[in-house]
Amino acid sequence: MPNLTKRVLPVLIACLAAGLCSVAAADDAASSMPETLEGHGGPVRSVAIAADNTHVLTSSFDYSAIYWLLEAQKGRELMRLEGHDAAVNDAAFVPGGDIAVTASDDGSVAVWNLDTGEMLKRFQGPGDKVLAVDVSGDGRYAASAGWDRRVRLYDLKALEEVAAFEGHRGNVNDVAFSPDGKTLYSASYDGTIHSWDVEERKPGRPIYSHGWGLNIVRALPDGKALLFGSLDGSAGVVDIESGNVLVDLAVHKGPILSADIAADAGMALVGGADGVVRVYRMADWILLHTFENPNGPIWGASLAADGTAAMLAGLDDAAFLWQISPRKSFEPPLGEFPRRFQVSSDAGPGELQFARKCSVCHTLTKDGANRAGPSLHGVFGRKAGTLEGYVYSDALKNSDIVWNEETIARLFDDGPDVVTPGSKMPVQRLKSVEDRDALIAFLKRATDPAASSVSQ
Repeated sequence: MPNLTKRVLPVLIACLAAGLCSVAAADDAASSMPETLEGHGGPVRSVAIAADNTHVLTSSFDYSAIYWLLEAQKGRELMRLEGHDAAVNDAAFVPGGDIAVTASDDGSVAVWNLDTGEMLKRFQGPGDKVLAVDVSGDGRYAASAGWDRRVRLYDLKALEEVAAFEGHRGNVNDVAFSPDGKTLYSASYDGTIHSWDVEERKPGRPIYSHGWGLNIVRALPDGKALLFGSLDGSAGVVDIESGNVLVDLAVHKGPILSADIAADAGMALVGGADGVVRVYRMADWILLHTFENPNGPIWGASLAADGTAAMLAGLDDAAFLWQISPRKSFEPPLGEFPRRFQVSSDAGPGELQFARKCSVCHTLTKDGANRAGPSLHGVFGRKAGTLEGYVYSDALKNSDIVWNEETIARLFDDGPDVVTPGSKMPVQRLKSVEDRDALIAFLKRATDPAASSVSQ
């Protein structure tokens, strides 16, 4: 046997070096995932890879979520989930069925049939943003984190809200079920992590107090500890029983915005506003991989089950691949940077206001498909709710408003909740009359069909 080893080992090493012995790696997630998932009309807010590594959910500022099939390094849009009235902040698969759950800035949580795209149920809260959702491992319950300071629990079989937990003193930013589904954990702007009893549907106890607001909480596979991420850029692992921090992870130069766990691979991922993503080995919390996105924050991230790849979401209108193993050099997403909402400070005041207040939802040209709002090309003199090809709310379709300097000014002064009640338009406030007038003057120039096209 020793002689055989001496003969075979050099051949094996040479084979590996030449890349000829990679058959076993052909079935890993990284080998089948596309470089990007393009289809949204606004920045992607979250991304979730299914357990089978062949399906993905993305959610976006364009008011939609998309259900994707991954095949032969391409992403195919299977279903677009439309029905929310504001940005969709999070989307999660329900294990054991073709069901998904989404959370939105419109204050609602929705349950979807992924085969048909039908919204099966919409749980409407008091109107405050809902930032995150999680689903129990058995698929029975979903939970949401709301800016009304409540954690809500939903029975997905009965399609009923069964509890609204109160106890946080600030916005609730994230929720996570324990591995056995019996306990729910929440992270809040008040700097604390709380537990909630799912079976008894009653408050549990405070677990941890950080001082700074917390954006992220994830339950670790052993059921004994939690991964957290904070506004101050710190991340760590806290013991559930004692509340003590077991591990301090690398500090980011900005808030922690995303995290994920690949239990089978024994890996955890943390992403921040600084564009840095770090992957750790959970057995000893050794840093394994670091990724730096030059184009800005990592709002959403999802690890493939085998840990060979992650899909990331940031400022681009597409989710993009980070191939972890075998490591592949990063190529920035195909979109243009800086983005349309990152206009330099030397731009005119009207253009600056458009970039900050309007550009995520609207374009200035005819080809603004799949944005949250319709193109503003030719908007002056146009009756509300009449642009061909855009799906309007009934409130705008039935409106008598004609857009001009006066009606657009009223939109910013009084708000769409007053001017166009029942529409999907978000409230946008301007600091001064001068800012408003500059924006309207810019829009009149930039949307004039007779004028030259304006760069997006």
